[in-house]
Amino acid sequence: MKLFQERKETIRNEHEELLNRENEKIFSTNGIFHRYKNPVLTRDHFPMEWRYDFNPESNPNFMERISFNAAFNAGAIKWKGKYLLAVRCEGNDRKSFFAIAESPNGVDSFRFWERPLTLPETEDPDTNVYDMRLTEHEDGYIYGVFCTERKDPNAPEGDTSSAVAAAGIARTKDLVEWERLPDLITYGGQQRNVVLHPEFIEGKYAFYTRPQDGFIDTGKGGGIAFGLSDSVVNAEVKEEHLIDAKTYHTIYELKNGQGPAPIKTEHGWLNLAHGVRNCAAGLRYTLYLFMTALDDPSRVIHKPSGMFMGPLKEERAGDVSNVLFTNGWIADQDGTVFIYYASSDTRMHVATSTIDQLVDYCINTAEDKLRSAASVQAINELIDNNKNL
Repeated sequence: MKLFQERKETIRNEHEELLNRENEKIFSTNGIFHRYKNPVLTRDHFPMEWRYDFNPESNPNFMERISFNAAFNAGAIKWKGKYLLAVRCEGNDRKSFFAIAESPNGVDSFRFWERPLTLPETEDPDTNVYDMRLTEHEDGYIYGVFCTERKDPNAPEGDTSSAVAAAGIARTKDLVEWERLPDLITYGGQQRNVVLHPEFIEGKYAFYTRPQDGFIDTGKGGGIAFGLSDSVVNAEVKEEHLIDAKTYHTIYELKNGQGPAPIKTEHGWLNLAHGVRNCAAGLRYTLYLFMTALDDPSRVIHKPSGMFMGPLKEERAGDVSNVLFTNGWIADQDGTVFIYYASSDTRMHVATSTIDQLVDYCINTAEDKLRSAASVQAINELIDNNKNL
C-alpha cells in the first residue's frame, strides 16, 4: 500500500506540473510565424485515469495498465471560448482513436476531456482511424472527416500489411455525441487527407481529396483535388478536379495533401497543406501555404515557393522522424491564427501568426520557378532592390 500511494502521488504531482506548465513564444526571425518552446501535447499528457488501475488490491505497484505511444495530428476548433483539439491518440498497441483536449488560451494548459471520443462504426468496421479534420459547416453541424483504414481484402495469403484507406465522415453539434455517416465514395482510388469545405459550393458539399493508387504510394494519382457532392449523408464525389499537383523537384514531389479546412479572408481562401519528398533519410514531410479564389475555391491564385514550415531540432526525432504534419488551425476574431502541427508522428506543437501576415506571405512571396538558375535570379533581384534603398 505504501508503494502504491508513493508512486501515485509522485506521478500525479509530475502530471499536474506538466499540464500547468506555461508555454513560451520564441522570437521569429522569419517574421511569418512564432513557434513555441514546448509541445502542447505529448504522450505524458494522457489522463492518469486512462493509464492506471487505481485499485491498490489489483495494482499494488501502481503500474500502467494501458500505455500510450503518441499524441499527434489533431484537428482544431474554437468552441464556446475554448481552444479544442481532436487529437489522434495512439496506444502502444498501434491503434489510434480520437480524444478532445481543451485549452483556455490555445498555447498551453491543454487537458483531455474525461473520456475519449466514442466514434460509431459502419457495417464494415474500421481497423484504425486517424487524422481528423474538423469543419464547422454552414449547415449547422461540425464535421469530422478522417482516414479509416481496413485490411485489403484482396491481399495475398500471408500479407498482413496491405491496407485500404477511405475517408470516414462523422458529425456532431456538441463534440460529445457523434453521428457516423457512410464513408465518402470517390472513383479515383484510395483516399487520405480528405477535407470538407466550410461552405456550400453551387448548393453542394465540397471536398478536398487526394486520389491515389495505393495505401502509401500515390502512383499515377496524387495532388490535392476538389469535388462536389449532392449530399453529405451519402457523400459521393463523381468527379475530382486536380487543383494542386505534385511536381518534380519540389517539396511536394512525391505526394501532397490538404491540411485543415481553409480560412476565408477578404483576399481569398488560405490553404495549409503538407508536401512529401524522398531523400536519403526517407520521406520528408513539410508544410506549405497557397491561396484560392473567393468565388472559386478550386482555383489557385497565389502559391509561395517552397516550404512554409519544416521540422527543426528536436522536432526531427520521433516515432516517424523528419516529419511535420498539420490538420488543424484556428483563426481567432482578432486575426490571430493558431497553427497546430505534429512533429515526427509523436507530439503536438503550436505556432501563431495572423491573417495579415499569412496573406502577405501568400501574395508577396514569389512562386517556385522550378530551376536553380531562376532561384539565383530571384536572390540577385532582392539584393539589387536592397542596394537601391
